[in-house]
Amino acid sequence: MADKIRKVEYFAMNVPNKPGEAAWLLEALSAEGVNLLAFTGFPAGAGKSQVDFVPQNARAFKAVARRAGMKLRTKKGCFHVQGGDRPGAVARVLSKLGDARINVTAIDAVCGGAGRYGAILWVKPKDAAKAAKMLRAR
Repeated sequence: MADKIRKVEYFAMNVPNKPGEAAWLLEALSAEGVNLLAFTGFPAGAGKSQVDFVPQNARAFKAVARRAGMKLRTKKGCFHVQGGDRPGAVARVLSKLGDARINVTAIDAVCGGAGRYGAILWVKPKDAAKAAKMLRAR
């Protein structure tokens, strides 16, 4: 199975770093039928966390986020990768970027079960077009 790579939009926001914050956000989106391709969160200093949403439908996501009072930052781009799980799958994707001298800012990759894997990766905005070309992202 060939990897499927596409450029997608993501939205970030800061939230208090406390129990239940991510659950509340995800429940609000779920209640309105918003599906996410990816969601990630990490500490952002002094009692804060950054959460990143990669929605399947950005327009629907923004409408629900606005109604829920989420204070999103400006949308940005990243890459969503899906494919058959195999040794070196992520290494091959990263090698294409490394060979093109494109630095990956961040990546989250995971085995999805049933022989599949997925990843979300970020590059600097100035490298996005070149990365899309190297990855043959649609």
